[in-house]
Amino acid sequence: AETLVSALRSYFAWAAPLGLNLSGADEASIYHIAFEIFLILVVIKLVFFSKSYNVKELSAKLTAAEEEELIREYQPQPLGTGKTEYYSEPPVIESVVGTTVVIGGKKKINLGTFNFLDLTESKEIQEHAAQSIRKYGVGTCGPRGFYGTLDVHLDLENELAKFLSVEEVIIYSYGFSTVASAIPAYAKRGDIIFYDEAISFATQRGLIAARSTLRAFKHNDMDSLEALLKAQAAEDKKDPKKAQATRRFLVVEGIYANTGSLAPLKKLVELKYKYKVRLIVEESLSFGTLGANGRGLSEYFGVPAEDVDIIVGSLETTLGSIGGFCAGRTFIIDHQRLSGQGYCFSASLPALLAVGALDALAKLGSSQDALAALQVNAKVLRDAVSKIPGLKAVGDVASPIIHVQLVAPSTIEEDERKLQSIVDKALAGGLAITRAKYVRSQEMHQPVPSIRLAVSATHTNAQLKESVDILRAAAKGIAQ
Repeated sequence: AETLVSALRSYFAWAAPLGLNLSGADEASIYHIAFEIFLILVVIKLVFFSKSYNVKELSAKLTAAEEEELIREYQPQPLGTGKTEYYSEPPVIESVVGTTVVIGGKKKINLGTFNFLDLTESKEIQEHAAQSIRKYGVGTCGPRGFYGTLDVHLDLENELAKFLSVEEVIIYSYGFSTVASAIPAYAKRGDIIFYDEAISFATQRGLIAARSTLRAFKHNDMDSLEALLKAQAAEDKKDPKKAQATRRFLVVEGIYANTGSLAPLKKLVELKYKYKVRLIVEESLSFGTLGANGRGLSEYFGVPAEDVDIIVGSLETTLGSIGGFCAGRTFIIDHQRLSGQGYCFSASLPALLAVGALDALAKLGSSQDALAALQVNAKVLRDAVSKIPGLKAVGDVASPIIHVQLVAPSTIEEDERKLQSIVDKALAGGLAITRAKYVRSQEMHQPVPSIRLAVSATHTNAQLKESVDILRAAAKGIAQ
């Protein structure tokens, strides 16, 4: 390098008598020019003078016997973990999924599905859905933006908006993808999402897809949430410019699928306005079950729907159809029509399912007595299950889903094995229930093992009593 610099200085000295002005600023650039020439020489050496290697020459030549031995010894890694020792094949239902189901030719009491108002057994809804097939066919074969929009889709969106008292609703053709698409449609990299650690798997997928900064607070612990919000507010004061460009979201569930608890909406709304965050409430289980008219968490707590930025609901629970929806202000919902991946890239909802959901929604609007009966049945079942030795019922008293846990828990694996044994014995005894199942390797926070019961408004007292008796007998010797 010094030799190169000396050569450049000599060149400058030689050029001066010829009238070339290479002093001053040019003299100061000697080292810069020398460095550039040095880099050029390095590149030339690497490209033209470096030794190349032939991969084939470096590979050792194996004999036929060695190749055969390697093939015999090769053990491929499994793509999955496989079935656990307590895994059982899911029961196959041979009837309408109502308060009872037929499995293996035998009728069982059904406490395993989210058919809260038993609308799946409505003959009127079934007949109307069947008629729609003759007009629209079975499927649409196209997303909503590509000739997949039917008039019944628009009717369902309009009726849902009226029912929920919001400006606009968008429907999806698959319930799981609704919240998993809605969250990343708004939250992006650099944004911050505060979320309850008990959120369901579908909501977790939405958080991960958003690629935002995630902040978890303890389940339904508003002090834990406010501590995070305060800490973020203090951080924002250090860099106001960055804070102004950062959006903040708060994600909760109306009824938590993993616990049966209700989100404290009034306090959440208070914190929303105090710390300026956007509130997203996933109401797949609370829509059609809470409130005098089944409008969900907002009606139950007497909070205006407009205080929630995005309401996410399901057509797959109370309405007995398939799909999901998002509700809110027009400018918020319209954004999803261009950025909600589950909406943009999935074939739209078949007409028969949209028609079925429309009819079910109409019935929900006049089902005050059924909703009251649902609350009564939930309390009766919860109180009775709580008296079974070795088991405890958790969740809110208003929730139609009840998680039954072991009073004396052990490891997750051992508890799930015991609970699955209880489920299998209960099915043999005439009760269809399910263990709450999770993708343990992908859960952001591990839920407590449990059996999940789902009660309907049309379950009779005799059915509930028989169900508890069967569950008690199944748990004997396992839970105690």
